[in-house]
Amino acid sequence: MHETVQHYVEWAALGIEVAGVLVMIIGPIFALWRYFFDRHEDGSSYRTFRHDLGKAILLGLEFLVAGDIIATVSTDPTMNNVLVLGVIVLIRTFLSLSLQVELEGKWPWQKREIGD
Repeated sequence: MHETVQHYVEWAALGIEVAGVLVMIIGPIFALWRYFFDRHEDGSSYRTFRHDLGKAILLGLEFLVAGDIIATVSTDPTMNNVLVLGVIVLIRTFLSLSLQVELEGKWPWQKREIGD
């Protein structure tokens, strides 16, 4: 019984990771589409492209972190596995935070100013 549950958890983690990769593949295609085919009268095409691309990468990273966290349920809790997972989650979280700061110009925990 235990191995069956572990098998389903592994598949769930893999599915979430695949979703993250698909978001990071489809997102840039969508961003390029908007860059070339949407009309931006005010010259904001490049800014919109960067914002769309950053959002796609950020969302994909969130999926990958979620998949890693779910995968911990199905792995053996050896010190090596925990350290590797911790480093991966730290790197992906750092990338997510830095992308969010780049896109929004503020830390995630800062309040949004009135008028934004």
